[in-house]
Formats: sequence, C-alpha cells, structure tokens
Amino acid sequence: MHEADEIIYRRFLANRSEEDFRVLLDRHRESLTLFLYGIIHNMEDAEELMLDAYAEVAASARFSERSSFKTWLFAIGKNKALHYLRKQRKFQTGEVPEMESEETPEWNILKEERNRQLYQALWNLHEDYRQILTLLFFEQMSCEEAGRVMGKNRKQIYNLAERGKKALKDELRRMGFIDA
Repeated sequence: MHEADEIIYRRFLANRSEEDFRVLLDRHRESLTLFLYGIIHNMEDAEELMLDAYAEVAASARFSERSSFKTWLFAIGKNKALHYLRKQRKFQTGEVPEMESEETPEWNILKEERNRQLYQALWNLHEDYRQILTLLFFEQMSCEEAGRVMGKNRKQIYNLAERGKKALKDELRRMGFIDA
C-alpha cells in the first residue's frame, strides 16, 4: 500500500520536495488528462491543462482536506477546462469536435476492443453523463467526491449516475454492442 496523497502533498508544501511532487504527478497524470480530454476533446490542450492544474496545486496551499487530494486536483482541472472552453467560445457554437485518430495516446491506453467500444459510447453521451461515469467508475471516486468535482449535490450525482448508466446502455445498444 502506498502513502496517501494528502500526506505526500502536506510534505511537499512543507519541504518543496520535487520527489513528492513527482509522486503526485505520476499517480494522477494520465487519469486527469483523460478526464480533461473528455471535456475539451483535444489531447494536446488536455495535457497542457493537466500541467496547469498541477502548477496551481504546487503554488497553492488552499487544500482544506474536506475532500481527497485527487478530488481537489480533478476539481481544479475541471475549472481550468471550463475556463478554457469559455475562452475558446465552444459553449456558444455548440460545436462537437471529431474524434482523434487511433494513433493518439488515449487510444494506446484503451487498447482492448471492449474498452474502445465503451469509450466511444461514453464519447457520444451528454457531457455530464460522461463526466459522472468517468469519475465514479474509472476514477473510483465516491459520490461525494464526484459531487465536489462537478459542483453538484448528492441527489444530483445519484440522478446523473442513474441517467448516465441508462444512457450508456442505450448507446451501447444503439451501436450494436449489446442486444436489444
């Protein structure tokens, strides 16, 4: 069992240890990047936003420990992604970017056919459904942690999760991956 993120982060703040910061970066870099990619639909920008989130974490001592370090990090990342989208005016255009080719890093991570199918189905869901399912099932956050990341209360999270699971099942059925 490895040391808790919160302990490592407190030690980082006290000593400014590059090693402690690298441990935190290594633990959550890929999952945060994929989470951000699901919001902004561009891998290069998702990677840059992931680094921006870590830069804010490094510069900040505002971690209150009311949530886990990972929850706090993902909330910072999500806020950065939303700011990015507002700046890019993607909310106003309603534009849905094309999926990137299978040569990109996220496809290399999701090598198995079932994972690609699931990822494609998730991609087709409403953003809130995609986010809640990613946080709960891929990032294994609790409902409370996911609620903090998404800025929603417990009831809203439960409702989103139930609707998201139903939408995912319907999408997989529509795509022909499960029987009707």
